[in-house]
Amino acid sequence: MSSTRVEGPDWVADAVFWHVYPLGFTGAERAGDPQAPVTHRLPHLTAWLDHLLALGANGLLLGPVFASSTHGYDTVDHLRVDPRLGDDDDLAALLDAARARGVRVLLDGVFNHVGRDHWAFRAVLEQGPTAPTASWFRLRWPQGEWQPGVEPDHDDFEGHHHLVALDHSSPEVVDHVAEVMTHWLDRGVDGWRLDAAYAVPSAFWAQVADRVRERHPDAYLLGEVIHGDYAGLVREGHLDAVTQYELWKAVWSSLEEGNLWELSHALGRHAEFLGSFTPQTFVGNHDVTRIASRLTDSRHLVHALAVLLAVGGTPSVYYGDEHGYRGVKEDREGGDDDVRPAFPAAPGDLSPVGLPLFHRHQELLALRRRHRWLHTARPSVLSVENRRLVVASEDPAGRGGEDGGTERLLLALSLEDEAVGLEAPGAREVLAGDGARLEGSTVHLPPHGWAVLRG
Repeated sequence: MSSTRVEGPDWVADAVFWHVYPLGFTGAERAGDPQAPVTHRLPHLTAWLDHLLALGANGLLLGPVFASSTHGYDTVDHLRVDPRLGDDDDLAALLDAARARGVRVLLDGVFNHVGRDHWAFRAVLEQGPTAPTASWFRLRWPQGEWQPGVEPDHDDFEGHHHLVALDHSSPEVVDHVAEVMTHWLDRGVDGWRLDAAYAVPSAFWAQVADRVRERHPDAYLLGEVIHGDYAGLVREGHLDAVTQYELWKAVWSSLEEGNLWELSHALGRHAEFLGSFTPQTFVGNHDVTRIASRLTDSRHLVHALAVLLAVGGTPSVYYGDEHGYRGVKEDREGGDDDVRPAFPAAPGDLSPVGLPLFHRHQELLALRRRHRWLHTARPSVLSVENRRLVVASEDPAGRGGEDGGTERLLLALSLEDEAVGLEAPGAREVLAGDGARLEGSTVHLPPHGWAVLRG
């Protein structure tokens, strides 16, 4: 087993993604109608690319854009744009507009399962066990000779019968997924988020990734993994990264519960992962309750943001989080709708109430971009108490700062109701943090304060 660190494509070292769920963002209908005409909604998203740049991001992480029956994760055709969003030309125009602005684009690939109306599964229902695509699925046919109308039992995704699991041991499925990914990379996308990657054998991803990289060596392949062996899946699946759900959970729950020991432990784990690969980091996405709804005290939103942007990782900001959008995910049909809202026609139509948080995102994203070495920097916890934490990150390449020493940043957090002084060894300057001031090696924070310091 190799211990070589997975670096990923060079361009990812500078990537900060704005994460958008297109069906919700554009106000598309909840369910598709095969008879309905194409509705050209993707230009609405194209109009927000300048907002992405103003935020300080330079990448667009898109949720599903392919034809589906409902929420996008029940794909019916991986090679056709969802008609609720537009057509091939609309997606091409979005990619061209992004490229013209230097914005990298990732697509969301749902390759663990398909919707029941996917053409390959429809062929099985219509033609029976002899269908050319029968080998794509894990099927169990009733005994006796097949008759039209007889359906097989099939494996599905986590008990959702309408999501038909693919058979990842099938060479035909390997061929199909590799061809789909290559097709859209040929069209100008820069990589893929691989949905439910944790449910797919690593050997499958390895075969597909190797095939895809023969033609697109700079493609970024990001697996969605909630729990499990993060580093093992990256290594064995030949991926570049996986989603860092461990850190996401620790950020919001430690801030909400006043237990920064949890965050300290997660940062230690995060440092271990960074020794093997660079995780994709976030405090919000399309599948979870928004951070502004998780945190009772809105003063701690910037604490979460500071953790996201002052430690190693490839960060993303979920659309709306930069303006403090609220939304609660519920375990019911339509339970994701609240965290996948429509956006107005233009940034100027957003409520000004969210502008202070937007400006804080701009400040910390600019700081992040000025210290690009943070991408692979492994955090080291210097001190921790229930409601106080100091973390250091150093340039892993040992490049010199202004005084010739290794570049180093410190992050200090306080959840206390009173002003506090925290030891910040080696700190020389406060780079960000309202009301924070430095005296010697002590950073003084106001109640519920924070600071990023030059070390």
